[in-house]
Amino acid sequence: MTTTIGKIVRGDASVFPPYLYEAYRSTIKRAPHLPLIDVPLTLSERTGPGPALSEITTEDADLTRNTVQGGEAIGQRIIMTGRVLDQFGRPVPHTLMEIWQANASGRYCHKGDQWPGALDPNFLGIGRCRTDAAGCYRFVSIKPGAYPWQNHHNAWRPAHIHFSLFGPSWTSRLVTQMYFANDPLLELDPVLHSVPTPEARKRLIAAYDHEVTQPLWALGWRWDIVLAGSAATPFENEKAVSR
Repeated sequence: MTTTIGKIVRGDASVFPPYLYEAYRSTIKRAPHLPLIDVPLTLSERTGPGPALSEITTEDADLTRNTVQGGEAIGQRIIMTGRVLDQFGRPVPHTLMEIWQANASGRYCHKGDQWPGALDPNFLGIGRCRTDAAGCYRFVSIKPGAYPWQNHHNAWRPAHIHFSLFGPSWTSRLVTQMYFANDPLLELDPVLHSVPTPEARKRLIAAYDHEVTQPLWALGWRWDIVLAGSAATPFENEKAVSR
């Protein structure tokens, strides 16, 4: 655990956001007020059995057709792909990945989301897959829209997709967000800027990849996730997971 004055940070303070980042207003209520206590994990917490899995199908990774009504989701189709790597650059195979996101109008399929963006009856906004033997993943979805939030006056969240990665034990879950290159709202987003350094923030931004793009069908984006080490992807602190 690394600490800075007035802030508690998990891991490398140059990579991971602190529990308290005042520009991200909801962390003021979520952040701990006293130093954290390291509670040793029990054997069962360290060793598994990991997430309980029902059968994962190819359709689970296609959010455009994993729908409520059986139709096709509205919006710009995208393909997201990349690799999950360890701190030495080695692929991490067979990792369960889950994603969730807003629809093309920036609205989540959730009763708690009440802003008047249009709901899409054919878009649930959730998907999952497992990395293959080379640590690669692939999702098909709709590019999410920006949406307003009450962090400050005229605040809007840039387009983003939440990623969750599960390891082999109960406690080995990492959550992060993927953004899209050249979004003008990135420079105004306090969630992204809670990551301490510009170099670490860049690791959350997917790059357009014309080789991944499929003609007349979908745009391609590539984003690798590094689990640890000097090139680690920033992950969210457990007490500061955002919408």
